[in-house]
Amino acid sequence: MDPVSAVGAAMDFDLNDIAYVPTTGVRRVYETPLVAADNDSLKGYGCLIDEPKTFPIEIVQWPAQGRRPIDKNTGNQGGVTEGLFEFWWKGETLYARNNAVGDSYLFGWSNWPEEASSESTAPRKRALIWRANYHPDGGQLFYPLRGQSFVVPLALPGDDVTPEHFVAFWCDGSRGLYIHPNVWHGAVVPIDDHAELLDRQSRVHARVSIDFPKEFGLYLAVPLQRPTP
Repeated sequence: MDPVSAVGAAMDFDLNDIAYVPTTGVRRVYETPLVAADNDSLKGYGCLIDEPKTFPIEIVQWPAQGRRPIDKNTGNQGGVTEGLFEFWWKGETLYARNNAVGDSYLFGWSNWPEEASSESTAPRKRALIWRANYHPDGGQLFYPLRGQSFVVPLALPGDDVTPEHFVAFWCDGSRGLYIHPNVWHGAVVPIDDHAELLDRQSRVHARVSIDFPKEFGLYLAVPLQRPTP
């Protein structure tokens, strides 16, 4: 099936509103290692948080374009935006909408996208992620509003990133996840069919992206089983 054909049924937005049309057509994956998220395993990436409304979001000052510096106390005044980040599995396809920035997405599949069924009720063993990005302007916070578990693939900063740099972090839903500016993140993947997270991030919302099928001829495969101790 067309991987974007069912999106209107999954969520109430127009197909033309999807921020990125997914790249498909490959049949290879990179299996990301899965670890339990805690403040030790997240060093360099971010941390777990308990108070999403008061946790400080890092804001990065706009970079100077030449020898003259950015004036003091400017270039970092965009502030923070927040809103509901909604996620839907419709069968074997994952959709999402970030109301903090007004974007809608098709994030991935639990089967090859050409074979993904909107009616499947089979347990999902992994998510095939086609894209990741980072925000050079600030950090980002995800807090599960109903205590639901989720998995997110992360990689440390650097534009020479490859699939092998990514690690999937299992978050058990008891705490939120904060990631630093410039940290690569793929889709937040809920374990349940529907999940709602509070999203807080820099209002500028600049994005630098990687397209795994186009650049590497594969999908990032994220395990959806709880990691063993």
